[in-house]
Amino acid sequence: HSPSDPCLPFPVLQVTHCQMIKDLKACLLGQNLRVDCHYENRTSNPLTYEFSITKDNRKHIIHSTISVSENAYRNRANVTMHKNVVCLHLQSFTTSDEGVYVCELKATNDYTINQTKNITVIKDKLEKCAGFSLLIQNTSWLLLLLLSLPLLQAVDFVSL
Repeated sequence: HSPSDPCLPFPVLQVTHCQMIKDLKACLLGQNLRVDCHYENRTSNPLTYEFSITKDNRKHIIHSTISVSENAYRNRANVTMHKNVVCLHLQSFTTSDEGVYVCELKATNDYTINQTKNITVIKDKLEKCAGFSLLIQNTSWLLLLLLSLPLLQAVDFVSL
């Protein structure tokens, strides 16, 4: 990768060394699979990642800044990076996408070995992602309540 490559993740600024994957979680968001790779960042160096799946004893690269992803996943997968989490989004997830998902992280020029963690993903056993949609529902409910307060007060006032 060249330094101007837009696919490279932004450097996450912190101190000291070594990348530590703390947790790997998978959930369903509608028809899409989301795999969250939570890590503790201890370096200011840019982070590279690789998400792969092992099925039928073969490794298939889904999305990566380290190596080339397979055609079967290229148009369906994208990765977003937030503070201390790298998220894989795989669209139109089906039972043929089941397998052992692996998250691999490496900090550029860091001497520690690549950090990996894996999770077995089976469609029927996946939980639904809580995150964003729940927040939106809660917000609209709260907004509705706030908007109806003056109305409720007005009704009380009339009944007096």
